[in-house]
Amino acid sequence: MGYDIALIPGDGTGPEVIAEARKALLAIEEVLGIRFNFTEYDLGGKRYLSDKTLLPDHIIRELGQMNAILLGAIGHPEVRPGILEREILLRLRFELDLYINLRPVRLYPGVYTPLKDKGPEDINYVVIRENTEGLYAGGGGIFKKGSKDEIAIQESINTRKGVERCIRFAFEYCTERNEKRRITLCGKSNVLIYESDLWLRVFEIIGREYPDIETDYQHVDALCMWLIKNPERFDVIVTNNMFGDIITDIGAIIQGGLGIAAGGNINPERIGMFEPVGGSAPKYAGKGIINPLAAISSAQMMLNYLGEDKAASALDNAIKEVAGKRLLSLEAGKMGFSTSQVGDLVVQCIRGNNLNR
Repeated sequence: MGYDIALIPGDGTGPEVIAEARKALLAIEEVLGIRFNFTEYDLGGKRYLSDKTLLPDHIIRELGQMNAILLGAIGHPEVRPGILEREILLRLRFELDLYINLRPVRLYPGVYTPLKDKGPEDINYVVIRENTEGLYAGGGGIFKKGSKDEIAIQESINTRKGVERCIRFAFEYCTERNEKRRITLCGKSNVLIYESDLWLRVFEIIGREYPDIETDYQHVDALCMWLIKNPERFDVIVTNNMFGDIITDIGAIIQGGLGIAAGGNINPERIGMFEPVGGSAPKYAGKGIINPLAAISSAQMMLNYLGEDKAASALDNAIKEVAGKRLLSLEAGKMGFSTSQVGDLVVQCIRGNNLNR
């Protein structure tokens, strides 16, 4: 028995960082006795250029039977933008109904942040992003393309079901997280009137069921400012697909950069897919200089999702040690170690901190 884990290394630096995430999980297996059964899938731009394969139906079905998915990166400079994103990444989200995008933003001790006078006690919040609707749902079209009268329409699609399950997840997550016990709804109610009306009404209705959780609302532009000026104000932020995509990039840079930023695309009742958020970074591919900690952090999120709290804590402690005390920098090529050496450091910490406990 054990956990069936799908590995999708993907493009660019994806295979390099997934190799290190797998190495860390094998160390967890060795130390704590948790069994992982890995199945690797060849998907991404390289495969598409080879034989035009994107995401076959039978692979979707197989992935749906897994306990979790670890994804490296999808994106290739020789493939026209939109093809891989729409036919692999978005299709995975839609077909597996991965309706929550979960992005912890936490600054580890010893890690540099560009925010003056801010430290780990100030940067510790979570963004919960609706992941299957909004502008990403594909509503709209182009009329009279290429002419001087061309019209392009992109519609934001928000359903009561989609909004409600996202907001309810946020309240439950905030309760279990048990930090500041505060949820901020991020929107743009002074401009996006109809969409915001739905989100605000549902937020208020569900909020009444959690009287011990403090709630507030921020326009997305103001929230972007406060995330930089006073990140300590935030605990859990819940928002739509597009705004979540934007504000989590702010989170990545203030927590130390893309080298440490991890995220999960999850269906709490079905399956979760976890990935570093930095993309395929083709200019670094094959050089052995990319930071694998974001991918390893994705594996740590996966352990939390699977309910393996002891293992998740062990891996988190190892990441914290390596990020804050061992590396010279979290930036690619400036770490003082190669990609595989960083993975080895994490393994050493797992074994040293947890062996025989």
